[in-house]
Amino acid sequence: MLDISPRTKIDTALAKLERALASGDIEATVNLFQADCYWRDLVTFTWNLKTLEGHEQVRDMLGSQLAATRPSTFVQDTREAASEAGGVTEGWFEFETGVARGYGHIRLKDGLIWTLLTTMTELKGHEEPKGFRRPMGAEHGHDRNRKTWKEKRETEAAELGYTTQPYVVIIGGGQGGIALGARLRQLGVPTIIIEKNERPGDSWRKRYKSLCLHDPVWYDHLPYIPFPENWPVFTPKDKVGDWLEMYTRVMELNYWGSTTAKSAQYDETTGEWTVVVERDGKEVVLKPKQLVMATGMSGKANVPKFEGQDIFKGEQQHSSQHPGPDAYAGKKVVVIGSNNSAHDICAALWEAGADVTMLQRSSTHIVKSDSLMDIGLGDLYSERAVQGGMTTRKADLIFASLPYRIMHEFQIPIYNKIREQDAEFYRALEKAGFMLDFGDDDSGLFMKYLRRGSGYYIDVGACDLVIDGSIKLKSGVDISHLTENAVVLKDGTELPADLIVYATGYGSMNGWAADLISREVADKVGKCWGLGSDTTKDPGPWEGEQRNMWKPTQQEALWFHGGNLHQSRHYSQYLALQLKARQAGIEIAVYGLSKPHHLS
Repeated sequence: MLDISPRTKIDTALAKLERALASGDIEATVNLFQADCYWRDLVTFTWNLKTLEGHEQVRDMLGSQLAATRPSTFVQDTREAASEAGGVTEGWFEFETGVARGYGHIRLKDGLIWTLLTTMTELKGHEEPKGFRRPMGAEHGHDRNRKTWKEKRETEAAELGYTTQPYVVIIGGGQGGIALGARLRQLGVPTIIIEKNERPGDSWRKRYKSLCLHDPVWYDHLPYIPFPENWPVFTPKDKVGDWLEMYTRVMELNYWGSTTAKSAQYDETTGEWTVVVERDGKEVVLKPKQLVMATGMSGKANVPKFEGQDIFKGEQQHSSQHPGPDAYAGKKVVVIGSNNSAHDICAALWEAGADVTMLQRSSTHIVKSDSLMDIGLGDLYSERAVQGGMTTRKADLIFASLPYRIMHEFQIPIYNKIREQDAEFYRALEKAGFMLDFGDDDSGLFMKYLRRGSGYYIDVGACDLVIDGSIKLKSGVDISHLTENAVVLKDGTELPADLIVYATGYGSMNGWAADLISREVADKVGKCWGLGSDTTKDPGPWEGEQRNMWKPTQQEALWFHGGNLHQSRHYSQYLALQLKARQAGIEIAVYGLSKPHHLS
């Protein structure tokens, strides 16, 4: 029997796919896929972020999009080795559409396509000025009217938003707004970033002083400028802030700090937003064609209501407002919550000499940082991965190639291994009374993050303080009311307090849209984030992608961008290309625009 190499299998599958698509034969294309197939498309075919599941959905998408997409030239990327394991053959490929170039990943079972990833890399005729297209910088020759780079930048900064209008306004100048602004800058899309804080990075600087990135450096690079090789694995918040400030200057972003967005209104007739902002004490009216809410992955701070909050004589803060532990040495503090912020704040308060109690009202997923770095992220985002030839782009695409519908199946073995390795640690936590979970289906941290954006802590030391009682723990009971100097629980327990910290999370991003635009528009869009997995805090119906993130919404010309540094980096590419295509006047037909979802 002839032994066919993985590369040959991929070549054969791609050739069949190209022939079927080029001939417009939808049935022939569908028959190249397994019955339980998944096709994840990032912009190229759907002008959307969309995962198609099964023959019927693939057939429907192609019936709508194939003629206009004009895909061609599916060629295996010979720089990457095709591989085979467990009956699955996988490889990488390049391809084109009528208006774009793309890159993809394919997995085969029994010669048929099991998973397919197609992503847009660049728009033809609108390529980024890099490599052989990079700008000269210097202008050789002579010209009495020439302007220096500095003069050009000063002119642009003085005119944009006043005598000339941006095509895009981004509300929010944190990591998300900055990453997207950098992408749009390279695509030649005039953009202004609006940020209420004075300096880029202040959204990090102003958090509690012990805050540090829990994700490792390899996971956190920004577009175009990776962190240096000697950058720490876990970046302290003020160092992140300084990096973002440097990045904003070096990438020549039009960043309006100390600026407040007051209102926004869309004119369906002109296809234009009117965005009123306050800058330098004066109102400025901006008229962009596209508006991006880049306020993180979360909305407004969620502060629960309890009887007696108005009579409590101590301080009450949401975790986002907590200044740090210095003023609370010797004080009694109750931290309500048991996720990342709660643990970080409790540990810092203990170090400062506070008497701190963590109130855990529902179970929490815990994973030790070292275990997550090694077992959960090590193959893609680690020095080991880099030394093995892994690049950030390839790691991002491997992660993107796993359809959300089946991603938990890949995560469960990882967390089973972690549970086995750290069994003693977990037993000690439970003995201390801590309520543990590993997600509704034991799939761990990443699925919890994607489904609900909460419910976990990456342990960098606080758990030892819970285990030994240094951080007091009260779990499994909710709050009855507050008195002048205590938190009273429903079982009658009184927790004396000088300070209450509400580490109780955030609402949906569309809450910011309600404030800035209108409740009507916020409801038209619906909730942001979540997959519709019908698990805790992520009710159905199944969406298959993050709701309303990085893709068209029910409100024309309104977009949402956010997430962690990895997502800000990766998905900013696809959002920027969608915005550039509209600026360039490319004909766009969005497939599968999501219906609004209003459950929290």
